[in-house]
Amino acid sequence: MNTKLGQRILAHRYIYLMILPGAILVLLFSYGALAGLYMAFVDFAPQLGKFWSVLFKSEFVGLRWFRFFFSGQDFYRVLRNTLASSFLTLIIGSVFPIIFAITLNECRNRFVKRFVQTTSYLPYFISWVIAANIIVTLLSMNGLVNQILLELNVIDKSIMFLQNGKYFWGIIALSNTWKNMGYNTIIYMASISAINPELFEAAEVDGAGRLRKIWNILLPSLKPTIVILLILNVGSLLNTGFDQYFLLGNSLTREFSDVIDTYAFRYGIQNGMFSYASAVSLFKSVVAFILVMTVNRVAKKLETSHLF
Repeated sequence: MNTKLGQRILAHRYIYLMILPGAILVLLFSYGALAGLYMAFVDFAPQLGKFWSVLFKSEFVGLRWFRFFFSGQDFYRVLRNTLASSFLTLIIGSVFPIIFAITLNECRNRFVKRFVQTTSYLPYFISWVIAANIIVTLLSMNGLVNQILLELNVIDKSIMFLQNGKYFWGIIALSNTWKNMGYNTIIYMASISAINPELFEAAEVDGAGRLRKIWNILLPSLKPTIVILLILNVGSLLNTGFDQYFLLGNSLTREFSDVIDTYAFRYGIQNGMFSYASAVSLFKSVVAFILVMTVNRVAKKLETSHLF
């Protein structure tokens, strides 16, 4: 366009007015909040009603809190728990929605297809408080999971799933997948609907069956969507979430359930070490940024879909 910026804004003023509230929220809560990162480099002690003045007058300690975190005995345990549960969630949470979307696409009964899709989408709207209560009930000593395993003679006595740390990573991965699978499935279903039907018709003329059409047409067509979602999910590897770990974890499973988010909460809010918690959270954000840039660069080198 050869018109000037002011003329473009005037011509599309209503569109810019619609964008304005969202842009203000992003500036305030995403970019404005970056000033608070200074807390990670000072020895901050909060005072009521004097946050900013106290923050910028606090003693500058440089990288002291980062060194304290890296040299502490909790660093490797917290990082291990975060990465292990996140990788499990990434793998299971990426594969299951693809399989589920393909299965729904192959379903010929419209009523069943819509009913299953709607039902699978409902957990996405449930808060983690409610979801955690459902999971705790299902995994209790007399819960449905133990009853099914006992009836099938898989186990001899009920398993204390939520009191045994070795099950925790798997529980978190399956819980995250169950809660978000409906949302991810909708994204894949939208990509499937955009595939040219003539490709399937041509394959059918050539004698290709359902599995052949899925393998040679459907999955390659989903590749750009899969790569984009993978890049976004890799950026969240360390951002495991707080609610599910806090609600499902306990003192018996802390060796496996304590991740960066719960660790920062315990030291920042419960122990009042705000600067230390800020340093831990900043470390997590920096690593997440590096992961996104790295995976995006690899995807670009491989000539597949990428974010930028």
